[in-house]
Order: sequence, then C-alpha cells, then structure tokens
Amino acid sequence: MPTPDGILNVLKPVGMTSHDVVDAARRLAGTRRVGHAGTLDPGAAGVLVLAIGRATRIAGFVAETDKEYVVEITFGRATDTGDAYGATVAERAAAVTEETLRDILPRFMGVIEQIPPMASAVHHEGRRLYELHREGTAAQVPPRQVTIHSLDVLDAPGGMPPRARLRVGCSKGTYIRGLCHDIGEALGTGAYASFMVRTRVGQYGLADAHTLEELAAHKDAGTLADVIEDADRALGDLPVVDLTPQQRAAVLHGQGVPLFKVAHWQSLIQAKVVRLRDAQGLVALARVEQGVLKPFKVLRDA
Repeated sequence: MPTPDGILNVLKPVGMTSHDVVDAARRLAGTRRVGHAGTLDPGAAGVLVLAIGRATRIAGFVAETDKEYVVEITFGRATDTGDAYGATVAERAAAVTEETLRDILPRFMGVIEQIPPMASAVHHEGRRLYELHREGTAAQVPPRQVTIHSLDVLDAPGGMPPRARLRVGCSKGTYIRGLCHDIGEALGTGAYASFMVRTRVGQYGLADAHTLEELAAHKDAGTLADVIEDADRALGDLPVVDLTPQQRAAVLHGQGVPLFKVAHWQSLIQAKVVRLRDAQGLVALARVEQGVLKPFKVLRDA
C-alpha cells in the first residue's frame, strides 16, 4: 500500500541535520517526495514538520507559520555562531540577575532587526553563509526584520557561568542564536544559545511529535499511515471552503470556482489564500482573482 500524502510531525534529535531526518523519513515512507517546513540546527532538538508526497506542494506555506522555542542562554561568552559549537570571540565577567534580564527583554519584543549568523543557511551572493564561514570568509549581510511575539523567563539566571532558560514565540526567519547573542550584547556580558528545543511549528507541538524510533516501529507494524496527518490541519489558520462534488471535479481539472457560489463568500473577498477541501481533506489551495477561486496548488489527481 502506498504511503499517503500528508504531514508528519517528527521530533528531531540533537546531532542530526534536518536533511538527515528527511532522508530517514524517505526510507521509512518509501518515497523520495519528502520535504521539511523549516530547518532546525543540528545541535537543536524539537519539532520538525515533514511533508510527504503531494503535501510537499504546501511545505512552503507551513514554513511561514509562527514558531516557539525553549532556549538555554549562557552569559559571559560570545561565539561566532551564536551557539555552543562556535569559536569563542569574546569572554567577559557576567553577573546577570533575574531583574537585569527581565529589564532588558522588552527591547527585543515586537518587530526587531536581526543579522543572520554566519553559520546559517541564508544565501549571500549565490553562496550559503555557512559555506563562507567554513572557508573563513567574512560577509556583510543586511539585517532582516522578524517579529518576537512573546519572550518569557522560565528559569532565572543561576550558576557559574550564569545560565537562564527562555521561551520565545516568534515569526518565521527568527534566529534564536542571534537573539541570545544580541541579549548578551545588550547586557554587556556576551551570551550564546547553549541548548535549544523547538516546541511548536504552527499547529504542531512537541507533545505530538514522533521520534524516528517510533516511526520505525509504526512501519514494522504497518501503521505508518496512521500517524501521517492530512495537510488540511497544517494550514488551519487559512480560510476554508468545503467543495461540492461538482466544484471538486472542476478544481481537480484546474478550473476556478465562482466566489458567489460558495458559502460565506463575502468573508473571502480579501483573502490571500483559501483552502479548498472535501470530506477526505485538503484538495487544493486557491487565490481569489476577479471574483473567482482559482486553484494554484492541487493535491489530488483528477
């Protein structure tokens, strides 16, 4: 039986790259059509959302969703990568208290600017930054705007060197390593992300993530399809239209659906992207163009 199209919530372990996890999922699912919705550093653990089969067509939309992390930040040292794996670029005395940390955090709330770390996968003049970093080549990368929705202290600074634990809710493209570095600079102590767990990607949380060992056991038991979810849930924040059989047939042939022929059409006029589904799940994504729902990502065969 072929593996169904859909979304797989995987718990990435420390030490594996996101591509390593994708390769493992390809072997388990028996298909090359596996992609991820946003990388996770090799030294980090947590939620890695994978798209299987035709659901790879919407992986980019899942990647646009907000993320949540829990990070341990260590003060008194700055590294060239912003994490524990980089070379030390500065060491300073660090006497960070809960009060001084809480006082500084509001500076990093809302829309902020970040310069991507040199060890990141961001492209610069046709090369990825981590490639340039390995070669020892410096690059002037312009800052990017990201949004920090929430920034909470879970554990106050303690120990030597001082460490604290933060929970960060943020937009796509936020570098938690960069955030820790910038907090350390604002405090005058230097800091780096000594450990990080991604706890949420959009609708997908850590509690529901499957380890690779659990997925292997499901494959052996013939139940892997049971943990692959329909892609509709992944885009649950988008407005939705439930298609009639006639509308579904039209969409599967690439034809549009007049907006006035769907329920609550007035609420969809300003929508950028709309989910089109039937009783079995997500059929396609559509844009509203000149009063018509025009499909541009179709996940089923006609």
